[in-house]
Amino acid sequence: MTLKLDDKDLAILMLIQENSKLTANHIAKKTNTPITTVFAKIKRLEDLGIIKQYRTILSPEKLNLTTTAFILAAVSYENNPNETLITQRGVAQEIAKLPDVQEVHIITGDWDLLIKIRAENVNAIGKFVVDKLRRINGLQKTLTCMIFETIKETTSLPVKTSLKETSNKP
Repeated sequence: MTLKLDDKDLAILMLIQENSKLTANHIAKKTNTPITTVFAKIKRLEDLGIIKQYRTILSPEKLNLTTTAFILAAVSYENNPNETLITQRGVAQEIAKLPDVQEVHIITGDWDLLIKIRAENVNAIGKFVVDKLRRINGLQKTLTCMIFETIKETTSLPVKTSLKETSNKP
C-alpha cells in the first residue's frame, strides 16, 4: 500500500511529534489550514496507523534514573527434553516484561538481543543484571555497556524525508 501524504500531513506530523499537546487551533494556524481539515487529517493519520499513540516523555534526571546501560545478551538454545524449545523471540518477550527494561531488540551478530535500561546508579544496574535479567530461562550470557554521556536521544522520526519518499513511489 502506497501512502498518499501531502505537505500539510507532513507538517502536522512534525508539529505533533514535537509536541502532542498542541491544540488543533494552534496546528491550524501554524500550517495555515482550516481547523476542520486539521481534525480530519489527524483522524486519517490515526486511522492509517501512522500516529500510533500519544505519550509523555519523562525526565529521567528528575526521577533519579540518571544511569543508562545497554546490555547485549546471548540466548542458549539448548534445553532439557522435557522443556519447550527456547527461542530468541521468547527470551526477548520475557525480558520485555521486566519493568526496568525500556527497550528490547532482536539483533544480528555475535549477540542475540540488545536491551536498554535506566536506573538510579551503577549498583542498581548490576543488581538488575544479576538478580533479574540473568534469571531469565534461556539466557546464556550478558555484556553490560554503561553510558557515560548521551549526545542525542529522541523518539522523533524524520517524517519529511521518509514519508515523501514513500508517497512518491509507484
